[in-house]
Amino acid sequence: MNPLQNLLDPAILFFVFGVAAGLLRSNLEVPPQIARFLSLYLLMSVGLKGGFSLAHSGLGADVLGSLGAALLLALLVPALGYLLLRKWLSRFDAAAVAATYGSVSATTFIAASQYLAQLQVPFGGHMAVALVLMESPAILMAMALAAWARRQQAAEQGAPRGSNAAPGAPAPSHWHVVREAFTDGANLLLLGSLLIGWATGDQGKLMMEPFSGALFKGMLALFLLDLGLLVARQLPALRQVHPALIGYGIVGPLAHGVIAMGLAALLGLPAGDTILLVVLAASSSYIVVPAVLRHAMPEAQPGLYLGLSLGVTFVFNILIGIPLYAWVVQRVWG
Repeated sequence: MNPLQNLLDPAILFFVFGVAAGLLRSNLEVPPQIARFLSLYLLMSVGLKGGFSLAHSGLGADVLGSLGAALLLALLVPALGYLLLRKWLSRFDAAAVAATYGSVSATTFIAASQYLAQLQVPFGGHMAVALVLMESPAILMAMALAAWARRQQAAEQGAPRGSNAAPGAPAPSHWHVVREAFTDGANLLLLGSLLIGWATGDQGKLMMEPFSGALFKGMLALFLLDLGLLVARQLPALRQVHPALIGYGIVGPLAHGVIAMGLAALLGLPAGDTILLVVLAASSSYIVVPAVLRHAMPEAQPGLYLGLSLGVTFVFNILIGIPLYAWVVQRVWG
């Protein structure tokens, strides 16, 4: 298997085309309503496919092992990231970037699933559950770190304990943040679709064709075109970012992937599940986490964590990372 094979995928080429069109300042755009529909369609389709597959496989040791590893990674990655990022960033920015990289990208997962299907590498439908499990813990950890940082800041400045560094934009209550993290529409749609697919099995799969099958590739290509245009708009913000952080945007996900691979080896997970676990660990959120932190942690710089996630890590994973992770795992697993 050639790691560069992914570049010949039409969907990936549409992503590259979108970046190029954006850099050329073209007026090409995907209307926001269409982009939203594409996102909902992809999440629903992936959830259904995962549910149909889970109806066949059931809940065995591999399933429970994969989900346990996913939950552990969701706690370990942001914790390690915060400790390292504090060397270059403020408490709030370090917590925000750590949360962004501790959470996951559904689009990266979808692209990896499509890549494995193209290579005919089997994987479990339960990995869609792993995607849901890894979305929220990093957000909650970031909120805990932010609360601690505010107390530290207040103590250093001699301010009242409950003060906020951004008085014009009061942070919402912790319960509001927890509720938003766990009831995010993308998470609910993915999980609900998975449960529906699991409950209906083969009959449901037959009834949902071609919606969740033949149409998927074209919808993914159009969605990646829109993301390419979005990436091009984020790239100028990276000029102000410390070079070490640019390096973190690539080396960090690689390190997270190695940790995931080690856990998978200890648990004896199959190659397909391992590849998706590595992809999840190496991905970073550019939708859910930024949307929550923009209001819950106003002290952090959105251009920093969004620019790194979308402009560096997402591009790396889509063009190089996914085929690289698959190639390494298959070479090690044999």
